[in-house]
Amino acid sequence: MLNNWVVTPTCLPLVRRRCHACGSDRFRPNGKFRVNANHKLIDVWLLVLCTDCGETAKLTITERAHVRSVRAELLDRLHHNDPALAAELLQDPVVQRRNRITLDWDGAWRLDTGGAEQPAEDEAIDVAVRFAARIPLRPVRLIADGFGFSRAEVERLLDGGRIVSAVRLNGKLSGDFTFTLKR
Repeated sequence: MLNNWVVTPTCLPLVRRRCHACGSDRFRPNGKFRVNANHKLIDVWLLVLCTDCGETAKLTITERAHVRSVRAELLDRLHHNDPALAAELLQDPVVQRRNRITLDWDGAWRLDTGGAEQPAEDEAIDVAVRFAARIPLRPVRLIADGFGFSRAEVERLLDGGRIVSAVRLNGKLSGDFTFTLKR
C-alpha cells in the first residue's frame, strides 16, 4: 500500500535576525515590499516586523540594479505585494545569505497524510513524502505525526530495522523522500 504525504506551509515562516531596537531575534514577514527607484537604479526590500517591539527591518532583495534588468512581471508582483513572491524570496539561499538570516518554520507548516491509518499487523506500508516548500524537518517527527506514534517509538522502529529508507532519517531533510514501515 502506497501513501502520499505532503508537507505544506500554512503561513510565512518567522525570520531569525537580531533586532537593533530591542535585541529580539525573531521577525514576522508581512509580505510587503518597498521599491525605491533613483533615476535608472532600483532598490527592493522585503519588510519584516519585530515580534517583540514591532520595529520594521528591511531585507535586501535587489540593491542598485538597473531598472531594465528587472523583469516587468517581477516588478508588477513587487508593486502589488505578492505574498507568494515573498515566500519564494524568503526561501532563496542568496537572499538568506545576503541578509544573514535563517527561517524558523515552527508552527508554519502542516502534514497532509490523506487520512493515513494505523498500519495493521504484518502489513508493510510505503510512504512517499513530498515537500511543497523547502522546510527543514526531522523525518522522525514527520513519521511520528503521520502515524500517531511517539518519537521514541519511531526511533525504536528505526533501530530495529522496521522503518527503512534510501535516505538517512536521523537528521533534517527538506527534500522529498520515501520510506517503508514493516509491522
